Amino acid sequence: MSLDGLDLTQPLSAILRESTKAAHDKIQHSSGAAKLLSGELSKESYVHFLMMLHHIYSALEESLDLHSTHPMIEPVYNPTLLRRAPALSADIATLLGVSESSWDSHPIHLSLLASPSKGMTAYVDRILSISNSGDPTPLVAHAYVRYLGDLSGGQNIRHILAKAYGLKETDAVGAGDGLEFYRFKELGSASGVKIASIGEMKRIKDWFRRGMDEGAGDDVQVKAAIAQEASAVFFYNGDLFNAIILDSPITALSSNSTHKKAESIDSTNAYNGFAVSVLTVVTAVSLAHFFVVLGGYSGPRGYAKLGAAAEQWLSGLWGTAVH
Repeated sequence: MSLDGLDLTQPLSAILRESTKAAHDKIQHSSGAAKLLSGELSKESYVHFLMMLHHIYSALEESLDLHSTHPMIEPVYNPTLLRRAPALSADIATLLGVSESSWDSHPIHLSLLASPSKGMTAYVDRILSISNSGDPTPLVAHAYVRYLGDLSGGQNIRHILAKAYGLKETDAVGAGDGLEFYRFKELGSASGVKIASIGEMKRIKDWFRRGMDEGAGDDVQVKAAIAQEASAVFFYNGDLFNAIILDSPITALSSNSTHKKAESIDSTNAYNGFAVSVLTVVTAVSLAHFFVVLGGYSGPRGYAKLGAAAEQWLSGLWGTAVH
């Protein structure tokens, strides 16, 4: 993207808010997004998507660990608070009905490894390329888009997915309810067991933004590099969403129809008759990353507005599906 006309003397957090608007709008109206909204998404495809996210977060978080003392990364480095890969692993295992130590040998994951999506591969390769470049500064852009998206949409998205898949929500860390990815711990929780409320999630986002501003300081070159990368991250996310449809795991599963693990994710028997459409999951996840951060739905009032909109939308969508 061009940074022409962008005031790089502003704090980095303000620059990112402004510079990513165009990328956000373009992805929201892309042909890939339209294709995602044109059909139904099976539970297998949702698990497939979580597995792709697990590879991406693993690459990002291992890279952040490696460069945790870098002056740009250190102010926003808090793995106890932010790390998502373990939560994704727990959710995948729950949805498949297998142990965390065994889901990586499930047919869906084996299919992903045998034929990885271009969207996932490009995303992971970009993160690792930055990590190995000698200048890990742009990793902050990846952390910004991913973590603030998760924090902004987490609470409401968790409720939507729980209803869609018939999952029983709890308010405990490590509950094993298939929704751990959307649950964060409190910023000041020494034991790391208190669940962050909506207000607490705002505190975490404010802490992250202050950390970015502190790390970048008045260095316009650093700000420009992170702004450029943040816009690119939205397009990596767009390609990842396209992969949900283009790289469906159904074909791989059909040749393993007698496999017990494949049977464990039969959405008809295991999830109380809920008809899960692509709108349910894709809108939930994309709201978290592309809409909520920049669409004015953060903070207590914003979440109330989002919750009301989601409730109205779901009522129309599931009118004949929920009994």
